[in-house]
Amino acid sequence: MTTPSTSFATSPIAAYETNTSIAEIAEELRLARRVLVTTHQKPDGDALGSVLAVVRACAAIGVDARGWVVDPCEGNLRSFEGTTLVRHVDPRAVTLPEGEFDLVVVVDTGAWPQLEALAPWLRARTERVIGLDHHARGDAVAARRVVDVGCGSCTALLIRLIDAMGVDVRSGADERGRCSIAEALYMGLATDTGWFRFPNARAEEFALAARLLEAGVDKDAMYQQIEQSSRAARVELQACALSSLEMLDSGRVALMQLRASDFGETGAMPEETAGIVNIPMEIAAVRASVLIVEDAQAGVVKLSFRSKPADDSGTYIDVNEVAARLGGGGHIHAAGAKQKASLSEVVARVRAMKF
Repeated sequence: MTTPSTSFATSPIAAYETNTSIAEIAEELRLARRVLVTTHQKPDGDALGSVLAVVRACAAIGVDARGWVVDPCEGNLRSFEGTTLVRHVDPRAVTLPEGEFDLVVVVDTGAWPQLEALAPWLRARTERVIGLDHHARGDAVAARRVVDVGCGSCTALLIRLIDAMGVDVRSGADERGRCSIAEALYMGLATDTGWFRFPNARAEEFALAARLLEAGVDKDAMYQQIEQSSRAARVELQACALSSLEMLDSGRVALMQLRASDFGETGAMPEETAGIVNIPMEIAAVRASVLIVEDAQAGVVKLSFRSKPADDSGTYIDVNEVAARLGGGGHIHAAGAKQKASLSEVVARVRAMKF
């Protein structure tokens, strides 16, 4: 367990910090002719929303921009793309971007393990790569980057870029008011704050939400599309995870696992694991939850970590630090990792860990 202190404001990787300004990035985008925007593999709402927001902002000022996303990506999220230029590629046979780009913008990550499919292509263009992130750990992916761990989502950081570019957040909206920059920003903000339930939903995030709602975002329609439009197979997958539930550390840590066979038996897809890790957090005694997923096709085991804010004694579990011990990272209360090992080996490692 960890007691809060000012040390959490410092990234454990000293080099992963801001080395340019939002104003300078905005100017570079204004001068660019062709821009590619990408994010981590298996993008969540914040990752895809960030890609959409930057692509739409560039389009608003006449810059040729397109998104490049390595799947899987939930269909409920993809439904908000509209006509925005986003290329989705298969992680098992990644197609690399064709032609050259003046700038490459990497959003919502700065970690090589999360950009593995595009890593060689990005490394060859480091001086043209710009990073925009709100995670505490990262690598030298981008020559110029802005990192703000105080933002509740990457889109909460991007609003400063949109404003610096002089772009109206209502830009991009279709005749129904859908597919605007505001909608993309709200998708990232709402999903990364757990629809404003998580500790990262602070006054600043609510203020931004109010601004985006005033710009025309339909929050009820978005919630229904993302959270209440699942297939039955996803609920069956949740049942598989819950059937494996075990308690560690005297009931303070919940551990679940999903085998490759669970996906075959239920017909669920890898992207449908989103949110399952949060279910055991409903238990009063649980301070952290871990979901371990076997990805037989990729030959890896993926881990998701979640934890609650400080309790009455002022202590909490820093899952960012826990994930780092397994080669991953993220936030204090939400993190992830990947291991090239068998499911049983990874489960044994987690069981042996000190939280």
